[in-house]
Amino acid sequence: MPGTAATTAQPSATVQLLSPEGTLRNDAQAEEYLPYIQALTENQLREFHRHMVLVRSFDIEATNLQRQGQLALWVPSLGQEAAQVGSGFAARPQDHIFPAYREHVVGMIRGIDPVDILRMLRGVTHGGWDPAAHNNFHLYTLVIGSHALHATGYAMGVAFDAASGTGDPDVDQAVLVYFGDGATSQGDVSEAFVFASSYNTPQVFFLQNNHWAISVPVTVQSRTPLYLRSTGFGIPGIQIDGNDVLASYAVTTANLDAARSGAGPRFIEALTYRIGPHTTSDDPSKYRDPAEFEQWRALDPLPRFEAYLRGLGEGDQFFAQIAEEGKDLAADVRRRTLEVGAPEASSMFANVYSEEHPLMTAQQKWLEDYEAGLA
Repeated sequence: MPGTAATTAQPSATVQLLSPEGTLRNDAQAEEYLPYIQALTENQLREFHRHMVLVRSFDIEATNLQRQGQLALWVPSLGQEAAQVGSGFAARPQDHIFPAYREHVVGMIRGIDPVDILRMLRGVTHGGWDPAAHNNFHLYTLVIGSHALHATGYAMGVAFDAASGTGDPDVDQAVLVYFGDGATSQGDVSEAFVFASSYNTPQVFFLQNNHWAISVPVTVQSRTPLYLRSTGFGIPGIQIDGNDVLASYAVTTANLDAARSGAGPRFIEALTYRIGPHTTSDDPSKYRDPAEFEQWRALDPLPRFEAYLRGLGEGDQFFAQIAEEGKDLAADVRRRTLEVGAPEASSMFANVYSEEHPLMTAQQKWLEDYEAGLA
């Protein structure tokens, strides 16, 4: 295969607040963002850890369910928890979030029942949830990169409605859109950059660079760091250590604040690693260097943040309690997923059109007559 393997080396431009050993940095690079961390309460820090543990438990159980034939597909987020948890908590309730299909914990932060994610990947719902009823967390999009345009279009609407830049941080809105390194090779993402820059949209593009677009390494996709790509469109870009939950939180908070204030779109590249397969239909052992995998696994964001919390005085009881909660979540998810039944066949005709449509009515009548003839 062309290209070279990804590297664990962090460029000097990468923002990192928490060292791999779990100690808070206080150098010049980190100084700008430390106030965001100092403003966090102990409970907020505990919630960072709690959500990383819970989503990992959920992720492992969902993989097991797929292997046992209970899901059509599963998309693991193993190894990317810090990038998602930090950025997810940086968003305000009024912000709109457009995920790709791997942002499970961001959805959980916004109130999504994890079983609703499994219902979608089991193939029994029309998308999984109502964004308006779940704190503006929009639907997963399996078409790579296309939702960058959806998010930008929504952000244009926010700007047209003057719902940002008013000076009131409790009212001003922003849009946060997630995608991976593979999506940056799609034209839709570049088109989104064009419109975002042209219309000065209040949004943050959040790239989780997990170093692999299925089997294609990021070194083949781009000869320059991806955070520089947006600058060609007039959008400031920044690169962070995506396995550092504090950096993810602080930098995303700063950039969302800027977007809400009317300063225009921003771009964040979070350097992380896809520990598991792209999806459960993929076998990364066919194309990935085992040595690279082991290097990144040693940078696991969960023990890193646990070391930080222990340095602040958290003891064994707290970590044992969260681990037990993770086990309970996995058991609950399994039980409820196995109870999920098939939807009514008539549901396929619902919501195809916003109003009643004669074609849908005729097709539904045909199906009812056909099923009646089988009785």
